[in-house]
Amino acid sequence: MERATNRTWDEWLKFMDDIDAKSLDHHAIAVKVFEELDGKIDNLGWWTQAVTVAYEQYIGRRIPGQRPDGTFQTQQSKATKLSMKELMDRWVAFAEKDRDVQGIVEGDLKVSGTENRITWRTKAKDGSAVTITSEPNKKNGTASLVMLQMGLATYELNVEAKERWAAIMKRFLAAI
Repeated sequence: MERATNRTWDEWLKFMDDIDAKSLDHHAIAVKVFEELDGKIDNLGWWTQAVTVAYEQYIGRRIPGQRPDGTFQTQQSKATKLSMKELMDRWVAFAEKDRDVQGIVEGDLKVSGTENRITWRTKAKDGSAVTITSEPNKKNGTASLVMLQMGLATYELNVEAKERWAAIMKRFLAAI
């Protein structure tokens, strides 16, 4: 974070004190950080969230994996040698047959895409959202697979989901 934002953690803490961030909600802190970083770094939105969440964790407002609404999310990401489309095609075929994936998901499945990413979306049986995205890497036309489950009710469910998706990712990568 320090390298990407050109600020030390202590400098971020001073900034947060200067804007009285402890009295602000997540959105208000993020707006201030966004304004502070605008025009100065790449991936502005991502780093805005990273700084804001790190601060909220630092002050004890949020624990790792916790979203502003109090629910939790987990994510797995791995680079592959496949193209974006081929990666998603293989994921769809794998997910249709994998017992663990089928044990998690229920409801309508949607696959949509653009030149920048292809996304597989559905709901989990517990009501949380599951999103699997094939997105391009910066080199050679290859793609990464990003697995995200969000809206989990507790930290413990989040830990279980993280372990489950790590095992699914490992099996999927071994199969491609």
